Amino acid sequence: MPPSDPAAVEDAPAPRHVHKPLPHDSAAKHVQGAALYIDDIAEPEGTLHVALGLAPVARARLQELDLTAVRAAPGVVAVLTAADVPGKNDVSPAFGDDPMFVEREIFFHGQALFAVVATTRDAARRAAVLGVTKTTVLKPRVTVEEALAADATVLPDYQFGRGDPDQEIERAPRSLDGSFRIGGQEHFYLEGQVALAIPGEDGEMLVHSSTQHPTEVQHVVARVLGIPDAFVTCEVRRMGGGFGGKESQGTQWAAIAALAARITNRPCKLRLDRDDDMAMTGKRHDFRVDWRVGFDDDGRIAALDTKLLARCGYSADLSLGVVDRTMFHSDSSYFLPTVRIASKRLKTDTVSNTAFRGFGGPQGMLAMERVIDAVAWTLGRDPLDVRKLNHYGEGRDVTPYGMTVEDHDVGLAILEKLERSSDYRIRRAEIATFNARSPILRRGIALTPVKFGISFTLTQLNQSGALVHVYSDGSVHLNHGGTEMGQGLFQKVAQVAAEEFGIGLDRVRITATSTAKVPNTSPTAASSGSDLNGMAVMVAAGAIKKRMAQYAAEEWGGTPDQVEFRDDRVFVGNESVAFTDLAKRCHLARISLSEAGHYKTPKVSWNRAEGTGRPFYYFAYGAACSEVVVDTMTGEMRVERVDILHDVGRSLNPAIDIGQIEGGFVQGMGWLTTEELVYDAEGRLRTHAPSTYKIPVASDVPADFRVALHQAPNREVTIYRSKAVGEPPVMLANSVFCAVADALHSLAPGKVVPLDAPATPEAILKAVEELTGSVGF
Repeated sequence: MPPSDPAAVEDAPAPRHVHKPLPHDSAAKHVQGAALYIDDIAEPEGTLHVALGLAPVARARLQELDLTAVRAAPGVVAVLTAADVPGKNDVSPAFGDDPMFVEREIFFHGQALFAVVATTRDAARRAAVLGVTKTTVLKPRVTVEEALAADATVLPDYQFGRGDPDQEIERAPRSLDGSFRIGGQEHFYLEGQVALAIPGEDGEMLVHSSTQHPTEVQHVVARVLGIPDAFVTCEVRRMGGGFGGKESQGTQWAAIAALAARITNRPCKLRLDRDDDMAMTGKRHDFRVDWRVGFDDDGRIAALDTKLLARCGYSADLSLGVVDRTMFHSDSSYFLPTVRIASKRLKTDTVSNTAFRGFGGPQGMLAMERVIDAVAWTLGRDPLDVRKLNHYGEGRDVTPYGMTVEDHDVGLAILEKLERSSDYRIRRAEIATFNARSPILRRGIALTPVKFGISFTLTQLNQSGALVHVYSDGSVHLNHGGTEMGQGLFQKVAQVAAEEFGIGLDRVRITATSTAKVPNTSPTAASSGSDLNGMAVMVAAGAIKKRMAQYAAEEWGGTPDQVEFRDDRVFVGNESVAFTDLAKRCHLARISLSEAGHYKTPKVSWNRAEGTGRPFYYFAYGAACSEVVVDTMTGEMRVERVDILHDVGRSLNPAIDIGQIEGGFVQGMGWLTTEELVYDAEGRLRTHAPSTYKIPVASDVPADFRVALHQAPNREVTIYRSKAVGEPPVMLANSVFCAVADALHSLAPGKVVPLDAPATPEAILKAVEELTGSVGF
């Protein structure tokens, strides 16, 4: 079996590059400030700068837009509106409901009315505030309740499940119901939204865009300009963070920059100010979750009925897939014999919410953990015991959407291993003793599991491409459809290429993602970057090696399947030759040393109309145990200790994976504790800067932070039997929220803690007051 066959990996010699904790390819440049981002690219001669004029209200009919003063402002070269769009005034990913510029209706506060193109960024920004609007203002729908009252949705309602939960909840010995609010989250990428468009000859356009989806940028720019996709090239070497916020919503800024470049025939750059970026781009979807559950005296769940009310904003954007994934993960890690999972995608007069790390999954899992906690509190049981009782297991292994969880034993083994290694039971007893003696400070602990499905649920996206060149000197040029946003994808894929060819990593050249090299790419999202692009590179390298091996066997004897590539040499029979020499010989023999590899994920399918299928290739598992202390007089909270055990399969790069786990956990912790999005009644985002929106800082990272990898080969055939690691760690932070609730539960044992997410000091104090009737003053 050739070494490039993934199934042969287990029998291959000890790897040289993969499974090694190698540094990120740009690590040194990151800390030196030398890594080039789009705003660092040398601006071509004559570059112009673009700024946007924004809607001053959230919902209105635009009667008049007076841009006289804008056009007369110093340095202004052009002013663009919807009337200047030669193609379609639409930047939506799918449904045709995202106008690039307002035409007649304003849909949210801060929506783009027009663009100013000027000689400097300062001149463009100063001119952009001079526009005068005349509008008929309408009352905006901002909250879930307002959208429900108006029966306003961006997409049809959807549900799946099995059995009759109404009947089973009625029959159950016990039942509970409740409503739980889950807040959204700002992406807060370090590099904001930015694009540089450079016009070429015959209508061509090169766009440097900070995007997770270059093909989408290419497609949307072509749509707006009214030209074929082939006339547009999108390129991105790296992003300063993405987290989903640059999957669909980076296209608008690229399209505006390209339109400005087309009209002026000069390079044009658009970089959003941080405040504007936060106001004009979508967030993680916030939800109200209404639930009912039936269970027995031990806490085993008989039936669950849950309704997910998602606040989507003014357009669909990616809400179909996001809320579907919320539904897919509303079981968390638990078997639900009878279940109904229903959803409404509510339309509000706010910016459209979008992809965010976890793509809806974290909200579904958190809601289920609230149900588990409520059951445990009511019964006076340890929530961990109720979690283990309801965990997927033998004969209890089919999800609400009909997929069998084939490796449920992995998740339960991780949960139980962490229970032991974290000394959970000992610490639980110590905390109970502490709380009995402490009237103000209360400690809490929680151990929660993670089961996260890996694959795009839109099946067509589960494919990838790669372009690999071996030059005659034996060096390798590597390009693929994935994008680098700090997660280490380029490093991992380069390790795969070097391993496949048996050469040093320094011989592999990583190059910027470009639609001119690899077409029709999927977004770098759904934690699938390494799975997809690593396999595409393996396919391409395998094809080149096959041709090289055939030549070597003919030249020195033996058969192609006996040829080995390792240690910078190629071994055939009793001969060995330097890889560089073989590359030269193959070139002279007119053998192709270039290949476009393509990979598609096997086994996945999803019939949305029937609500059944296998939307995920496999599951990634994990568990986290968090301990917190809460001041019940001030609402302040501190995370004292965190223990994590996370499933990475056979890690391609343990150092990078640990970084992803730590970073994902802290980002999830911020979502659930400090990051609060506040809209006023007029639809204005009031938390649009770091002064009012609080992301975690270094001092928030737990001082006692223990992360371990559960390294066992993926049972499915993946790149070197690894598992995805980008998104699942976010959900490890559910343990922090549950630990805060556990601390508050000690104030009123037996009661369900009325704590919504995020657990800010204000939310904690509100819960304390509802539990005790006071806040200790």
